[in-house]
Amino acid sequence: MTITLILVVQAVCAVFFVYDILSSVIGFGTAPMSWQLREMLEIGAALGLVLGIVLGALALRRTTEARRRAERQLRAASAAFMEVLEERFADWGLTPAERDVALFAIKGMSTAEIAQLRATSEGTVKAQTNAIYRKAGVSGRPQLLSLFIDDLMQPDLAPAAAAVEAAGNRP
Repeated sequence: MTITLILVVQAVCAVFFVYDILSSVIGFGTAPMSWQLREMLEIGAALGLVLGIVLGALALRRTTEARRRAERQLRAASAAFMEVLEERFADWGLTPAERDVALFAIKGMSTAEIAQLRATSEGTVKAQTNAIYRKAGVSGRPQLLSLFIDDLMQPDLAPAAAAVEAAGNRP
């Protein structure tokens, strides 16, 4: 309600100023206005502008705080995801090279991109991805990614979810 009232005051004052300027520039006749009414309109306009600045600053501050809170939550969620990845990789007994390839595959990189990043051949990457799929008990990349999504959605990840929530509530 307060914001609406301030916007109405600002709109009335804007109409007054535009009308005043146009009447001076174009020269159409206007009924004389008492100096008291004119002063009140100008004071109202100034107050409306000041309130607009204050509300804009408050909105900017709230938006900045919300962005920071979202960034903290994202960092916590990313950490929880990496924890799930590491647990699964350890459970499957992946080698360090297979861990790298699995991580790149989960990120959506192609076999050629992974081979280029790891300075190896595409055949080696294909062999490693097949070993990863075999150890994980899946038939391909979509199922591999699905395992991690399922893990993150499990209710027994309450500590990780609580960490994400706590990260969002820190000042």
